[in-house]
Amino acid sequence: MSLREALGRRLDPRRGPDQAFTSVEPGGPAVRAGWGEEPPPRKGFFTDTSICIGCKACEVACKEWNGVPQDGIFELLGSSYDNTGALGASTWRHVEFIEQRKPLGGQTTGVTIGVPETAVSAGVQLPDTGAGSFGVTASSFGTAGAFDTIPGPVTGPDHSGIDLFGSLKPEPVAKQQDKALVDLGMPAFDLPSASPDAGERTEFRWLMASNVCKHCTNAGCLDVCPTGALFRTEFGTVVVQDDVCNGCGYCVAGCPFGVIDRRIGDKNQPKDAIANKNHGIAQKCTLCYDRLGEGLTPACAQACPTQSIQFGDVDELRERANLRLADLQAAGVAGAQLYAEDPDGGVGGAGAFFLLLDEPEVYGFPPDPIVTTADLPRMWKNAGFAALGFAAAVTAAFVGGRR
Repeated sequence: MSLREALGRRLDPRRGPDQAFTSVEPGGPAVRAGWGEEPPPRKGFFTDTSICIGCKACEVACKEWNGVPQDGIFELLGSSYDNTGALGASTWRHVEFIEQRKPLGGQTTGVTIGVPETAVSAGVQLPDTGAGSFGVTASSFGTAGAFDTIPGPVTGPDHSGIDLFGSLKPEPVAKQQDKALVDLGMPAFDLPSASPDAGERTEFRWLMASNVCKHCTNAGCLDVCPTGALFRTEFGTVVVQDDVCNGCGYCVAGCPFGVIDRRIGDKNQPKDAIANKNHGIAQKCTLCYDRLGEGLTPACAQACPTQSIQFGDVDELRERANLRLADLQAAGVAGAQLYAEDPDGGVGGAGAFFLLLDEPEVYGFPPDPIVTTADLPRMWKNAGFAALGFAAAVTAAFVGGRR
């Protein structure tokens, strides 16, 4: 293969010839990595957050199978029931608890409180359509689209401008400039979601999602690794080789999702303790590479009781995700959307993608992730031209000085 052909394999025609690090091979990332023209089907995860119950069975199964040290079990955050906090070197699966000051549809809780709390909508007005509020219950949420509607208006705040899962319904284009702010569900230490008149506690919902490495098609961590410790498997996943990693941390800065990290360890425990396993080495989800080789389902997906985490061929999972999204939107869940599944996206489509019930920022995801090495070829080209120009100027100065 000629050099031109070799470089051509790394070029993405949608992004231009300068961005050699962002390529999409027709046969998938495993073909580009040299696994032949017909590698096994690309494997990945589809996480349907609408049916996640926050049980953390996936976290436990991941730690048990991979021998990942405990992280945050005894260190309660104080601001959330989520005690692990975020993905890291010792948390390869992380179940997020997003506590939002939003109602679940238009239903009222019937729970009153006797102490004043922070107003829900301080400075933020929910859309007022002039219609009454109708109660909705998810008692029959066994099948997508099956919701029981309580006829007639009920007392309480007007939530008619909000969908069944608490997301704002789309507004006319003319009103976009007045769009309400997105509640990111940031942790707080006060009692959540009281109505402004300290009467009924209605403005509150939990969103739960099991976060994990995205196993990107265009993986920034893989691009910047200087030792080859990170490699692309025949299943299209990205895995760290513990015995090759030198702990430089370049991959940590190269991940647009903040997934990978170096394990700190515990100096108060013996060196051979599990807490100090792979101390100083970059660690992240491997999509249970050892299990894939034996034809087994990854531990987290195997343990999920609601099938919120679905494992399979990425192409089939994308079809399944689009069907599920259509069902939710048909049921009135206007905020439902897919995240990181688009092959035309900034990371070339992720091997682990999500169905969200609100904006990506609410879940702590970047809204428009782009592989961090996308502009490296152009940057090196510009640096080369600058160096040539500088060398030419220095040469001209010396030649002119001798005359």
